[in-house]
Amino acid sequence: MLYPIGIQNFESIRQGGYVYVDKTHLIHQLATTGKYYFLSRPRRFGKSLLVSTMEDYFQGKKELFKGLAIEKLEKDWTEYPVLHLDLSGVTYTDENVLNEKMENTLSQWEQTYGIANTFTVDGIRFENIIKTAYSQTGKPVVILIDEYDKPLLDTAGNEPLREAIRSRLQGFYSVMKSQDGKIRFGFLTGITKLGKLSIFSGLNNLNDISMDYRYADICGISEKDLHAYFDESVQEMAEANKMSKEECYARLKEYYDGYHFCEDSEDIYNPFSLLSALNGKRFRDYWYETGTPTFVVKALQRGQFNLEGLTLEGVPAFVLGGVNADDSDPVPVLYQSGYLTIQSYDNQTQEYTLKYPNQEVERGFMQGLANIFVPSARYNSPFAVRKFAEDFKKGDTESLMKRFEAFFADADYEIVGDAELYFQNTMYVMCKLMGQYVQVERHTSDGRMDIVVQTDKYVYIMELKMDASADEALQQIEDKGYAKPFAADPRKLFRIGVGFSSETRRIKEWKMA
Repeated sequence: MLYPIGIQNFESIRQGGYVYVDKTHLIHQLATTGKYYFLSRPRRFGKSLLVSTMEDYFQGKKELFKGLAIEKLEKDWTEYPVLHLDLSGVTYTDENVLNEKMENTLSQWEQTYGIANTFTVDGIRFENIIKTAYSQTGKPVVILIDEYDKPLLDTAGNEPLREAIRSRLQGFYSVMKSQDGKIRFGFLTGITKLGKLSIFSGLNNLNDISMDYRYADICGISEKDLHAYFDESVQEMAEANKMSKEECYARLKEYYDGYHFCEDSEDIYNPFSLLSALNGKRFRDYWYETGTPTFVVKALQRGQFNLEGLTLEGVPAFVLGGVNADDSDPVPVLYQSGYLTIQSYDNQTQEYTLKYPNQEVERGFMQGLANIFVPSARYNSPFAVRKFAEDFKKGDTESLMKRFEAFFADADYEIVGDAELYFQNTMYVMCKLMGQYVQVERHTSDGRMDIVVQTDKYVYIMELKMDASADEALQQIEDKGYAKPFAADPRKLFRIGVGFSSETRRIKEWKMA
């Protein structure tokens, strides 16, 4: 089987003999029930392929759709003029990049319809192209805009540049509303909605289908798709990994499934990761290998928030629908970019509970957090997470605590910010990373923290207190009865009390009992 990894052109996939998961019935549904749409999906989720498929459909290329659902649904196969703007593929470091992108696209459209460019404003040129295409063909125009938000995401943190780009694109998109009578269909995609940036204020008739249950799997691969199209591939992968097919299905689900784009949605697989795994017949973190988007990193660096609260209950519905570039709340950015997804929805309160979609995302995200909050814990440093885990496994408490002391002493003060929040976030990331090597549980209450680490030979109960003594931390272990569940456990038990100073941002003292 040929897997279309990285191929975003529908015609290339169909003519090249690559497997194509048929979503064309949904395209037909969109085309026959509405006019202007917006779809938000994470990166590498097939948005560009969807747009390319729409382009060939509206150009009437019936031969490419042979054997697909839309072949029977569509009777007319009318050829419309299609204007396709793809804003991906470049990094918008300054306004000149957008200038060249827009100039190149507009010039191509003008050349197609024999238009002599006499205007300098994007919106006016766009309007003239729509009018000319409509006049020459006698058909209304189809407008497809892929990754509309890429210039805005790339300029996060540079507000003067971002505002200049936002204003320019807003003027461009608003033309679609003024030329409504000459437009057959409009479809825009992006990672984020960026609602509060008002980029759509001139195009307020968009139907946002990002959280519409009818289109939950318009991008991505459902469980049904996996069994229908890739059952043989899963069998081959199972044999390559010396497991049963059922075990392979379960592992694939654990690694790459779990996206929900509305309440009560079926699980959706990340197509890039799933196809990469089936192609290479190995379980790896493919999505994270493509890199964490800069705008996500910047959102995390700006935010003063508790990382443990990212997978939380009580997220109002309106929060997931838009992103404010100046907001320190990273939750909508993380949801729309695919790092968090919907776990459940409370109809009464209209609030969501979020979670990490799957193992691949959670593990990759934790590594991304480590790069921000604990950069000194890189794999080849004295503070590598596996070295902490080795100390736990060996029962070497002296080495373990000296390593923790040195680790906090080596902290980067530029990213520390609020001391207590830094302390909480650092220990959260460390515990999550150590969970790859040892069993770690973490409980917090009113700024106090206890950590339970279990290995095959040892159990550690660590109480970490801000601006308090090690004796007070040990007393907390005793008063709360943290050791009682291990009273009959044959493993050796260590009770460790740690006092952390908010002034020095270091471990002040520690004691063991």
